[in-house]
Amino acid sequence: MYQILSDISNFLGAPFYAMIIGAETVPLIAALLLGIVGALAPCQLTGNISAITFYGNKSMQSAGHLVDALFFILGKIAVFSGLGILVWLAGREFQDSIIVFFAASRKAIGPFILLLGLFLAGYLKLNILTKLLNYVPKGNGAGRWGQFLMGAAFSISFCPTMFILFFMTLMPLVLGTSYGIVLPPIFAIGTSLPLIIFLGIVWFLGMDGALLRKSRKIGSAVQKAAGIFLIVIGVFDTITYWQ
Repeated sequence: MYQILSDISNFLGAPFYAMIIGAETVPLIAALLLGIVGALAPCQLTGNISAITFYGNKSMQSAGHLVDALFFILGKIAVFSGLGILVWLAGREFQDSIIVFFAASRKAIGPFILLLGLFLAGYLKLNILTKLLNYVPKGNGAGRWGQFLMGAAFSISFCPTMFILFFMTLMPLVLGTSYGIVLPPIFAIGTSLPLIIFLGIVWFLGMDGALLRKSRKIGSAVQKAAGIFLIVIGVFDTITYWQ
């Protein structure tokens, strides 16, 4: 399974690898291109597809969810920025010791996507979670911080390709450039570019909340289809990283 994802990643990322070679003298552009290649890495590919499905569905179901996706992206930026700062301060010792943590955390992403798909498709009723949420103060703030944490969780799903891109390729640029501290956030934006482009299309075409304006029946069907798709991605991801 992982080899299949690697082949897809290599095929999609090949043009960007060539562009990186030509942009090595411009660290800002190189960091963005590395992030785009990172978005296509095997461990990020399923996560990005899931994020596009999840936030695409939410945005078309009702207006205002584009901000939720922004908090998801901010979560990714925070994680990559934090890692960049830690490596910049602590050096290779931190870089080597954190690999074990990433390998373990990556295994949790597949089951999480699977549960999310089951919930959206209506096959899983999270009654306990619903009761717990009744004790959480209402308002957009709490929900959006949840999106932030989900973005952070998806960002720590490292695989060999992502490790090489971030630690072995980006970090030398960070350490060798006077403004290197800004490169990890740019890398994070690159990893989020597929989601940003998709949501930009939703906004540009005026599809934000479009399904809600048409009918609840259509919206429900789209949500169930999105849930089933996430179930497939979750199963595929789990099999890949639990082998």
